[in-house]
Amino acid sequence: MSRWSTVVAFVLLAQCITVLLCLEGPDAVVPPDTDPDPDLDLVVPRDPDSVVPPGGCGCQSLRRDSVVDTEEEGGMADSSSVKPAVKYSQSMNEMPSDLREDDQDTTSQMVLIPGGELTMGTDDPGIPPDGEGPRRPVGLDPFYMDTQEVSNLQFRAFVDSTGYITEAEQYGDSFVFEGLLSESVKSQITQAVAAAPWWLPVKGANWKNPEGPDSEITERLDHPVLHVSWKDAEAYCSWAHKRLPTEAEWEHACRGGLKDRLFPWGNKLKPKEQHYANLWQGDFPKYNSGEDGYVQTSPVKSFPANGYGLYNMVGNAWEWTSDWWTVYHSTDRQQNPTGPSSGTDRVKKGGSYMCHKSYCYRYRCAARSQNTPDSSASNLGFRCASAEPR
Repeated sequence: MSRWSTVVAFVLLAQCITVLLCLEGPDAVVPPDTDPDPDLDLVVPRDPDSVVPPGGCGCQSLRRDSVVDTEEEGGMADSSSVKPAVKYSQSMNEMPSDLREDDQDTTSQMVLIPGGELTMGTDDPGIPPDGEGPRRPVGLDPFYMDTQEVSNLQFRAFVDSTGYITEAEQYGDSFVFEGLLSESVKSQITQAVAAAPWWLPVKGANWKNPEGPDSEITERLDHPVLHVSWKDAEAYCSWAHKRLPTEAEWEHACRGGLKDRLFPWGNKLKPKEQHYANLWQGDFPKYNSGEDGYVQTSPVKSFPANGYGLYNMVGNAWEWTSDWWTVYHSTDRQQNPTGPSSGTDRVKKGGSYMCHKSYCYRYRCAARSQNTPDSSASNLGFRCASAEPR
């Protein structure tokens, strides 16, 4: 064998090993018609010193059958008490809010998103097992999108009008990041999520009480509504004569008219050292510095809008889409794709205030994740779309 043949052989071997290591991680892709390895959901006690897996903050593991009993005490640093850094205050990144109880419509303003020929996905995926690729041609008709995430105030109007009861309220609990909880609430919790022990099932946590019974939304009416399942989001959009966006629509809207860019505003995370999204700064899950002005959600019109006039398309709160989840995509051109006809999980997009590049690089337009339709959590919300102006 020649010297160059030997080099080529070693390069190919290294590439194969890299692929195998990626596929054997916590977010390993399971081929069709095979059963996932049950050991991937290994049950572990709650441990405040747990190492964050490379797959992310664990919110994709928030299933109602994923909690386990634990006898360990302890907790994360209470990030809600951390003061934002002086350099980036709320006033620098928060747009003047028009969400006031006496003058705000019960549904969000919508803007027209132009259709046309575009590309979806990426050939340079940040998290390959999530099915971000391949890059593929898509045709979309024009549609309308809410300029903001649905707020607590708007969701309250829906509940007041219909008497709707969310799935979290029906189940009696929802998932909350441990760093947001009071000591009194944490002392009563005996379970944790096996794959992400900083996520705790909190009794009484719901859209009205985001961190449990001792919390409320009075001072957060202009923040995104949280603890809403896919069914809850669909119910609100239907009431507003709208619908959830498809994944293709959401991704196209996120890009704001830009092509081949990572974020709604371009490729640089902090242009001119200015924060453009509500993300995690610090050591997850123990410490969030709040350098961008927030340690949990921010108002729905915080940070600059993208080229289409849409706020908070990445960061702040994950957003449900209408698509069923799959990691297998055809490279054939599709017109107005709606995803698989069935599945077990729904696609969510945009990332949340808990995302950071070191462990959950999912605040890119092409990034994606999933949850079961009945899942709800303290970082999961939505916005609506429509074929007609509403």
